[in-house]
Amino acid sequence: MKMYKVGGAVRDALLGLRISDIDWVVVGATPQQLSDLGFRPVGKDFPVFLHPDTGEEYALARTERKTGAGYHGFSFHAAPDVTLEQDLARRDLTINAMAMDQAGNLIDPFHGQADLEAGILRHVSSAFVEDPVRVLRLARLAARFAERGFTVAPDTQRLLMQMVKNGEVSHLRPERVWQETGKALAGTSSRVFFEVLRHCGALAVIFPELDALFGVPQPPRWHPEIDTGLHTLMALEQSERLTVSPEVRFAVLTHDLGKGTTPAASLPRHRGHEDRSVDLIEGLCARLPVPRRFRELAEIVARYHGLTHRAEELKPGTALRLLERTDALRRGDRFEDFLLACEADARGRTGLEDQPYPQGDLLRGALTAARQAQPATRDNGLTGSELGEAIRAARLAAVTAYLAERRS
Repeated sequence: MKMYKVGGAVRDALLGLRISDIDWVVVGATPQQLSDLGFRPVGKDFPVFLHPDTGEEYALARTERKTGAGYHGFSFHAAPDVTLEQDLARRDLTINAMAMDQAGNLIDPFHGQADLEAGILRHVSSAFVEDPVRVLRLARLAARFAERGFTVAPDTQRLLMQMVKNGEVSHLRPERVWQETGKALAGTSSRVFFEVLRHCGALAVIFPELDALFGVPQPPRWHPEIDTGLHTLMALEQSERLTVSPEVRFAVLTHDLGKGTTPAASLPRHRGHEDRSVDLIEGLCARLPVPRRFRELAEIVARYHGLTHRAEELKPGTALRLLERTDALRRGDRFEDFLLACEADARGRTGLEDQPYPQGDLLRGALTAARQAQPATRDNGLTGSELGEAIRAARLAAVTAYLAERRS
């Protein structure tokens, strides 16, 4: 029995990155032997065990054979005679097909270290095309290592396109699509994740609402970059400068989806795209297991980002209605995320990436004023709707005074 570190732990160690999880492969052992040593079995499809002390995963060396479509369309063979190299050969990328023994010696049969040093994402074998999840994982790794200059090998790019063409990507489970997308949005250079998917054609299958934005023009007066898809990716990039929140980034990613359904005769104008965007967000979130907090923020950003951009022109009543409809008075933290998403949208335009966004501070000030307002008749026995009207009148007066002072 021999045990080896494998996969991401080896890769990240060679890159000098912090290692959060360590996976191990066990060669020359049976499930019973590991159980006798105190390891706890957890694998359903193939033998995986948890170490009794560290909780790290130990998988028996295995080979696999494609038996059907999708992620679960495999049969596995795990036995003491399966070699380390056979186990590594079934992995996706060369940089993930390295192992390290307990003495620290590197085992690298597919030259992953050389690809790591060259910044190349390359498949181990033609079996790469058998697992559609690999399209998502590769896109996420491309995003994670984009700042290090990693690129997809041309031969691997052709395999990605083949997977789309043969329909394998269509078998991706919604849960796995969202899992990988959520990780990408929580990471760095998430723009690259969607660019890789688009380049191979997978974006049209997985996120057709987003893919439809590319090639759709916008008025150059407001959008010098013109292309709506490009603007969306630029805004996504800006959101990473403003926050680490994946909820904000998702809202930015989906804020203009309605522009992909604008009638051709109306272009480059997009009247009513806000409501259409909300409808498309609802459909996307019904198709994928998008958490409710992501959906709710995305919907108010889609519906009200245009109004927010005009904050400095708004009448006091309109400004207060914006606060009410975004539930800012009760959910101030979400309203802050809303403003950050709007700011990312405003900055996601060619030549305007570093422009200030005073609209955000104006609405933050309006919210503070509204919260501090107290009706003069509060102690006069008012209840129910009368008290509600008095409170709203006080808030409107406070917002009116605040805006007048700010604009004077």
